[in-house]
Amino acid sequence: MPEAEPWEYSLYIPNDPRAVPICRRTLRLILTMHGLIRLADAAELLVAELVGNAVRHTKGPAALRLRCAGGVLRLGAWDTDNEELLLPEPRRRGPARRGPRRGPRGRPDRGPGRDDPADSGVAGHPRARRCP
Repeated sequence: MPEAEPWEYSLYIPNDPRAVPICRRTLRLILTMHGLIRLADAAELLVAELVGNAVRHTKGPAALRLRCAGGVLRLGAWDTDNEELLLPEPRRRGPARRGPRRGPRGRPDRGPGRDDPADSGVAGHPRARRCP
């Protein structure tokens, strides 16, 4: 079966929350017309997130681009925000733990709801916790 010709669509949208469902519906229509309805649910979720972020976190217009070539569907969003994206500093990890986790009395921690009754506020009650 020969591969279909590549295609591409661009949808320019205003900074308006109503643009998100418009993009989702337009995407579904495009995929349906090209026989790719099986990709619509996952693609809609991705587009809703990308366009939603562009509308929510910027002040200007945005665009959605769909491209299919070589059997690969590519989705992208573009916005007019010129501010540099500042990412938080990565957390530094402490030393690696070895052995089982220890509970408040130095005993192995058995996980949530499985505390030793002697450690709980009400002896024997699985949800009871001692106040700090």
